[in-house]
Amino acid sequence: MSHFLGPQTKLAELHVHLGSSVDPAVMWEIAHAQGIRLPTKDYWRFVDMVTVNPRKVKSFSDYLEMFKWTELIQSSPLAIEQSVYHTIAGAYRKNNITLLELRFNPMKRNRGGEQDLDQIMMAAVRGIDRSSLEYPVRTGLIICLDRTFDVKRNEILLEKALRFQNRGVVGIDMAGPSNPDFRYSDYRDIYQRAREKGLGLTVHAGEDEGHGSVRQVIKHLSPDRIGHGVRSIENDKTMEMVRENGITLEVCPSSNLNTRVIKGVGHMKQTFRSLEKNHIKYTINTDGPEMLMTNLRGEIDFLLRNGILDEDDVLRANRYAFAASFIR
Repeated sequence: MSHFLGPQTKLAELHVHLGSSVDPAVMWEIAHAQGIRLPTKDYWRFVDMVTVNPRKVKSFSDYLEMFKWTELIQSSPLAIEQSVYHTIAGAYRKNNITLLELRFNPMKRNRGGEQDLDQIMMAAVRGIDRSSLEYPVRTGLIICLDRTFDVKRNEILLEKALRFQNRGVVGIDMAGPSNPDFRYSDYRDIYQRAREKGLGLTVHAGEDEGHGSVRQVIKHLSPDRIGHGVRSIENDKTMEMVRENGITLEVCPSSNLNTRVIKGVGHMKQTFRSLEKNHIKYTINTDGPEMLMTNLRGEIDFLLRNGILDEDDVLRANRYAFAASFIR
């Protein structure tokens, strides 16, 4: 735990994927309760399946492949409710996170159409309701559109986000693996509609794709925030665009190291120093604490211990997180 942050310090986290934020023990119980046939009956092998191991995760695509099992296990209303509840409870108990934005794609939790999307959405809301009775955490859901989906399927996801806007949904995201047929420009209307309806807008960019993706996102989608965005530092003009548009970056240090997007501590120092030099607002996040075997205070401790950030930088990033949240 960070030495200078006492347990009473309230933290905010804006970039957490449901598929990588549930304790493996809880996932194991959910899988068995639903009768899901896992490839192993050994619990510790299962843990190895759903957590990042540098020996097996050698690329960004290796990391995304791990979500195959977590999304399958979470593919029912009961599983979603439990997953949301345990993620929020864990965030508060382990880190004193009092503001949490949790993102997921309900269409990747309905077993290819077998489960009703509204049931999945309602289950997520119930998970928030349960946790709010026990813990003082303000939680918002971000619905992830997907780069491998066609526009029509992503439009359905927007409709679900809007339908549940008054029940906890606070924003939309564009996530998922790269797709040669995907164009950010195709989603201008979807993002414009979401903006007009009052949803917060974030997009994954500048992670597996280079700085050009950040420029495309700003040009076509005008988001409030960008997920990761660390490759903005590859180009001065890109960083200028981020700064001038008032965009906050959702930086996930351990995630970027494990997926080889950032190549070591030295590269991490360079990245943060470039963001600081260019006066770009950023927040600190885990991406998925359980899959990456970390937590928000662990991320902060790592950054301080390695001289990547100082205490003032961390406190400022936490203030940015509260200020940039879509939860109102």
